[in-house]
Amino acid sequence: MLKKGGIRIAIAGLGNCASALIQGIHYYTPERCRDGVVGLMHREIGGYLPCDIQVVAAFDVDARKVGTDVSRAIFAKPNCTTVFQSDIPDSGVIVRMAPVLDGISEHMADYADDRTFIRSDARELTKDEIVSELKRSGAEILLNYVPVGSEKAARFYAECALEAGIAFINNMPVFIASDKAFADRFKARNLPIIGDDIKSQLGATITHRVLTDLFAKRGVKLLRTYQLNTGGNTDFLNMKNQQRLASKKTSKTEAVQAVAKKRIEDENIHVGPSDYVPWQNDNKICFIRMEGHLFGDVPMDLELRLSVEDSPNSAGVVIDMIRCCKLALENGIGGVLEGPSAYFCKHPPVQYTDDDAYQMIETFIRTSTVKLAVR
Repeated sequence: MLKKGGIRIAIAGLGNCASALIQGIHYYTPERCRDGVVGLMHREIGGYLPCDIQVVAAFDVDARKVGTDVSRAIFAKPNCTTVFQSDIPDSGVIVRMAPVLDGISEHMADYADDRTFIRSDARELTKDEIVSELKRSGAEILLNYVPVGSEKAARFYAECALEAGIAFINNMPVFIASDKAFADRFKARNLPIIGDDIKSQLGATITHRVLTDLFAKRGVKLLRTYQLNTGGNTDFLNMKNQQRLASKKTSKTEAVQAVAKKRIEDENIHVGPSDYVPWQNDNKICFIRMEGHLFGDVPMDLELRLSVEDSPNSAGVVIDMIRCCKLALENGIGGVLEGPSAYFCKHPPVQYTDDDAYQMIETFIRTSTVKLAVR
């Protein structure tokens, strides 16, 4: 194992996903990693363990989080994910007030305070101030966790990363890495970017993709399919505003279409969030149905129900995205990281099958680590 320092990250949006990530950083101690752990795709990447990641800056807009230490903000309402690591010491990093932009949908004002966002009355930082904070903190990577549909906010943070000269991980479905203009700018600055729209460790989209690929490999013609999802976190509440769903539906649908043997007619595929069920909290329930014809043009169908805690499912992937970004920084690799984006994201610039993407990510990790070892 290579002996390394830490990885310094900044986070935009201290919601459930950030909570699960930070809990995981403290859960996966060196002792647990040494003795064998459950839930990691890679125990170490380039010599880095999950506990080598350190949050050095954070931005949010909720009154219960702004002005609070990050280690306490991640447990504040409306966060509702499972607490699997409650023993987290104060970090000394205080959550700063971000520009709201389009980060809060109007309809969320109609729900109870413990379910929705409460806008802080603190002064919003300017772009120059956020860039200055990123530089002052020594952040190397900025994670974008703003709510679905926050197109302006996502682009704002991508611009901040570019100006601050740091890497960018786009966990949500606004097309940054898959926008050639943005991708070219990160390449020109020699800054790594991974995106767009994080896949879960074992979630609805990856499961749907694997089954769609299985139909193709086994010679079964896929005629029609749907993926319906329900949940009770702020992500599902936010997505009750259908106007915020365009990029999300595109991202999830194209992730499935990309591995179909033949593109499915638009009227025969439906992939996307379906409803908000408050008592589910951070638990997501997914229903997948697939109808096709097999040997002799004989019909068949498949139905699947998947129940997962949504945010730890996300954190199991971003913990690797961060370490891959760090490897790229150390090797002087800028622009879109093709293998990591294909394996970790629903809407990368180029879609690959999951088998191919897996080989790409393993090659990226292996070759990047070897390059560092021989220096």
